[in-house]
Amino acid sequence: MKKEVILFVILLIFISVAADAQFYGGGVYIERGYRRPPPPRYQHQQRRPKQPPFRPTVNLSFGYGFPNLDKNYLAQFYEVYQGTPSQQTGPVFANLDYQFSRYTSIGIMGSYGKVAMPYYDYNSNDGIPSFTGRLENWSVMFNMISYLPANQTVNPYIRTAIGLSSWKQDYTYSDGSKAAVVSNPSDLAYQLSIGARFNFSPNAGFFIEAGYGKYIGSAGLTFRF
Repeated sequence: MKKEVILFVILLIFISVAADAQFYGGGVYIERGYRRPPPPRYQHQQRRPKQPPFRPTVNLSFGYGFPNLDKNYLAQFYEVYQGTPSQQTGPVFANLDYQFSRYTSIGIMGSYGKVAMPYYDYNSNDGIPSFTGRLENWSVMFNMISYLPANQTVNPYIRTAIGLSSWKQDYTYSDGSKAAVVSNPSDLAYQLSIGARFNFSPNAGFFIEAGYGKYIGSAGLTFRF
């Protein structure tokens, strides 16, 4: 009888333990081999500030570039060598663009510049130029500006401009007589730049650029209409 009581108590303990194993806190039934999934986590998503509606604009800008890279088109001669440019103007340029989207504008870019370079005789040590070369250039280019994502104050951009040049060149001695007659440089004109426009009002600002073509660096004013 005593053994039967002990066996009965052991059986009750086993049933109690097995029953407890079927429950997951608070009386929720859990099947064997099933893991309760973790509660969903809700992450706070920051909303980007909504940009104001885009309005197409006509942009007009004026700038000055430095140095005038047209000096690279001055002719080379065997008997003489080039000195330091004695005169450089511009190029001064103007752009008229239509910005039809938030990130792109197209238009026309015009520029003007001139440069003068002394030529020295290899066999002379007096420091007096043998003659002087002068180059004057007008150019008209198709201009496209690709604006990079930014804010309302600063607008970085990439400029691509390509078009045609008109040249006037002279190589003359000090008395005004012709020293040489050479063919004009290539009619191709171009400018590749990366820059930024800084807006100090909704309709006006200034810009700075760095690139290659007509100039290496430039700055100027820009207006919106």
